[in-house]
Amino acid sequence: MKLKNKTSKKRMEKMPNFTFKMMTLMFKIFDFFKPVENFIDTIDIKKGDTVIDYGCGPGRYIKKASENVGDNGKVYAVDVHELAIRAVQNKEKKYNLYNVIPILADEYSCNIEDNVADLIYTLDMFHIIKEPSPFLHELKRLVKKEGILIIEDGHQSREKSKEKIEKSQTWKIINETDRYLKCKPIK
Repeated sequence: MKLKNKTSKKRMEKMPNFTFKMMTLMFKIFDFFKPVENFIDTIDIKKGDTVIDYGCGPGRYIKKASENVGDNGKVYAVDVHELAIRAVQNKEKKYNLYNVIPILADEYSCNIEDNVADLIYTLDMFHIIKEPSPFLHELKRLVKKEGILIIEDGHQSREKSKEKIEKSQTWKIINETDRYLKCKPIK
């Protein structure tokens, strides 16, 4: 479902509440058989890092990211869906995740200061971004000069992901795995 923001001409991608709830249930089943911790450990989150989970959904990766950044780190959980933010807030309380900050995004922008993130990851959501250039510009605004962006293709081809990234002229792909592209900001 596309919702128009009253203050913006852009359109954001936001799924209906029922779809979000079904997606959350599907993730719970999937994660039972293949824990997300295994993946988070592959993206090199370090103690003390500031990490942004952009498009966090129901917060599948939040607990492990919070543990990995440790006492001196921070994890921003960003999403356009109110139910995603509520899910993250529930995980905060349940697991005492004092270093997690849920942020409700407005379109492709969020209320986080510039150049704050050591690492941003966008998992299983890049395929729904209708305007990738403004989205990727926002992520560049958030990351430190030497920061890293991890983009998972989601439900689109690797070629399509690369095309979107290259067209934005904001990120350089520095590595790729079967699951994601690792990028550095173009200066």
